Amino acid sequence: MSDPTAQSGKIDFSPKPRPHEVAIRIFLFVTAAISIVITLGIVLELVKESWLFFGDPEVSLWEFLTSNEWQPVIGKFGIWPLLSATLMTSTIAMLVAFPLGLMVAIYLSEYAPDRVRAILKPVLEILAGIPTVVYGYFAVTFMTPLLQSIFGNDIVDVYNTASAGIVMGILILPLVSSMTEDALSSVPRSLRAGAFALGATKMETSIQIVVPAAFSGIAAAFIVALSRAVGETMIVALAAGAGPNFTINPFEGAETLTGYIVRISGGDISYNSVDYNSIFALGLVLFIITLTLNFISRRIVEKYREVYE
Repeated sequence: MSDPTAQSGKIDFSPKPRPHEVAIRIFLFVTAAISIVITLGIVLELVKESWLFFGDPEVSLWEFLTSNEWQPVIGKFGIWPLLSATLMTSTIAMLVAFPLGLMVAIYLSEYAPDRVRAILKPVLEILAGIPTVVYGYFAVTFMTPLLQSIFGNDIVDVYNTASAGIVMGILILPLVSSMTEDALSSVPRSLRAGAFALGATKMETSIQIVVPAAFSGIAAAFIVALSRAVGETMIVALAAGAGPNFTINPFEGAETLTGYIVRISGGDISYNSVDYNSIFALGLVLFIITLTLNFISRRIVEKYREVYE
């Protein structure tokens, strides 16, 4: 009996399904679906509990978004003292981590020999592997006394956002340097060769050619590190302060969003009270902030990556 495909002159080159490949494909799909379901579950739980908080007669959404006083005991629920402390510690952390991380990445990508790179990268990975609670005690026992010795005990409080932010910068330094180095290393060698051919020095090539070409990756690293700083918990819970304080002075104590969540969730607050439900509203705010930063990161990567393809 003749083969129909042979008679038509066409040969079927499509891959035949194999049972183990189908099983792997199904397993990967189920894994991805589980991650999506878990994320949706977290969002639904935050929204549900936050609805209970905002539905309480003592809570006003307008006051929550505009007031600069957070005192649940007397019915004051203005988020700005907690949000300002979070933004302050995150800003300080990025002022420490981003310049240092960028310089480390430039050195590792453009200057460091293989032997030096083999030493520095494991050291950075060790910094990333230290538990955050250790960083918190480091901020209280080392960084705060150091700041007090420089600026004076009467200026720097024992618990302050400056020491927490600086140590947070040390914590996220490996993240910034690693992602930035990957972005710099992905720049085509032809751009470097062209700069050298035109007489540019190593420094000029690194700063004026490689860094601008890797802008999308560097910006993504910055935003991802900022998201990590916003969500950091133990360092700010131990070193920043345990009381809401609407201030722009980094040497004063102030409680962040995550610090308040830790304090309330670990206390003796009764379940389903307005104080207890407030931590879910603050958690929803944190989720929205980090989600927004992730969207911004993706847009930056999509917008500027095409320039260098």
